[in-house]
Amino acid sequence: MTAHSFDVVVLGGGSGGYAAALRAAELGRSVALIEKDKVGGTCLHRGCIPTKALLHAAEVADHTRGAGDVGVKAVFDGIDMAGVTAYREGIVAKKFKGLEGLVKARGITTVSGEGRLEADRTVRVGDDTYQGEHVVLATGSYSRTLPGLEIGGRIITSEQALALTDVPGRVIVLGGGVIGVEFASVWSSFGAEVTIVEALPHLVPNEDEAMSKALERAFRKRGIAYKLGVRFQSASQTDDAVSVTLEDGTVLEADQLLVAVGRGPATADLGFEEAGVRIDRGFVVVDERLRTGVPGVWAVGDIVPGLQLAHRGFQQGIFVAEEIAGLDPVVVPDRDIPKITYCSPEVASVGLSEAAAVEELGRDAVVSYEYNLAGNGRSEILGTGGLVKVVRRKDGPVVGVHLIGDRMGELITEGQLAVAWEAHPEDIAPFVHAHPTQSEALGEAFLALAGKPLHTI
Repeated sequence: MTAHSFDVVVLGGGSGGYAAALRAAELGRSVALIEKDKVGGTCLHRGCIPTKALLHAAEVADHTRGAGDVGVKAVFDGIDMAGVTAYREGIVAKKFKGLEGLVKARGITTVSGEGRLEADRTVRVGDDTYQGEHVVLATGSYSRTLPGLEIGGRIITSEQALALTDVPGRVIVLGGGVIGVEFASVWSSFGAEVTIVEALPHLVPNEDEAMSKALERAFRKRGIAYKLGVRFQSASQTDDAVSVTLEDGTVLEADQLLVAVGRGPATADLGFEEAGVRIDRGFVVVDERLRTGVPGVWAVGDIVPGLQLAHRGFQQGIFVAEEIAGLDPVVVPDRDIPKITYCSPEVASVGLSEAAAVEELGRDAVVSYEYNLAGNGRSEILGTGGLVKVVRRKDGPVVGVHLIGDRMGELITEGQLAVAWEAHPEDIAPFVHAHPTQSEALGEAFLALAGKPLHTI
C-alpha cells in the first residue's frame, strides 16, 4: 500500500470534478484527480457532447429534406448510422484529447480507478490512499429507471441509445423532460415514428408553460406524438418488439423503449456516510458554499440537490477551488443558471417562470410579455417559429427570460445577464441589437416591457 498526499483530492473527473481540479491547480495547489472511467465524465462521453452531435446530424437531415424550399437542389437519401457514429465519436475523441492535454499541462496527477471516501479526508483506490487537505466529491449521476422496469434488451437508457447501430422504426420515449425530447427530436429527424409518454401535464414540465405549449405544437407539426398526464404501468418485450401499458389502459408498441425519467446521484457504496457525509435521498447535503459538514470535504455537480447541468458543475467546481484558496467567490443560485433543451425547436430559459414569479411575488406584482418570432426577420430566413417571453417584477427588474425556437440557446446568455444583474427593461431598452439577428426578438420584448414597443402594436 502506498500513501499519497495532496492539497486537493478530487473524486470524480466529470464536469464539476475536472473544473475543480483545473482551477485548484491554476491557483497553485497540488491536485489528484481520481476517475474510474475517463476524465470528462458523462457529459463528454455519454451525455452533452455526443447527444448534441446527434442533434446536429438530425438538423442537417431536416435541412436536406427542406433544401428545395430555398432553391437548393439536394436529395435526402437516408441516415448512415455508421457515418453518424464516426462523426459523433470523432468529436468526443478530439475534446477528450484536448482535456487530457489540459489536465497534464496543469500538473494534475490523474488516478485511474474507483475511489472510496474514508476518514481524515482520504480516498482509497485499490491498495493506495490519497489524502488531501481538502477533498472534493464529484461522482456525478446515473440514468434512473422506474420500479419494476428493468433495463435490457429493447428497453434502454440514453447510454444504450447512443450505441444503436440502426435507426429504429418505432420508438416510445418514457419521459418528456430534456433527455426524452432531445432523443425524440433526433429519432424523428432520422425517420422514426416517435411517441413520448409524460406523466405530468406538459412536455419539458420544468419550463414556463408557454414554452411547453409551444414545444407541443411544434412537435405535433413534426409528427411527434405524445401522451401527457398519464402514468406508465408496465412494459414487456419479445425478440421483435416492446409493449408499454399505461395506467389509462392504452397499449403502445415499438421497436425500442427509451427510459428517460431523469438521473440519480451516484453516491451509493462510496463510503460517504461512513466518513460522516450526510446523505438525503441519495444527494449530498451541503450548505450554500458547498461544504458537506465534514471539515475539508466539499461536494459539487449532480450529487448536490438542484439543477443537474454540466455548466452548473463547472461553476461549482471553480467555486470550491476558489473557496479553498480563500478568494471568497460569489455564490450563483440555481435560478441564475441558464437551461437549454437542444431539441428542434430549442428551449432556453433562466430565472423564474411566470407561474413561479406569481407564486413568489403575487399576481399583481408580475408583468410578462411574449414576442412571436414570426415578426423576426432572421428567424423567418432560418425558417423557425417560436417566441420570446420576458417576465419582470412590476416597475422592477427582469426575473425570468424564456425562449423557444431554433438556435435560441445562443441567446440565453443575454437573458442570464439581465436576470442575474437585476436589470430593468428600461435599462436594456436603449441598447441596440444588430439587424437582422434573432437577438432582436429579445430586444423587442425588453422594449415592450419598457413601454416603447417598436415592431409590435
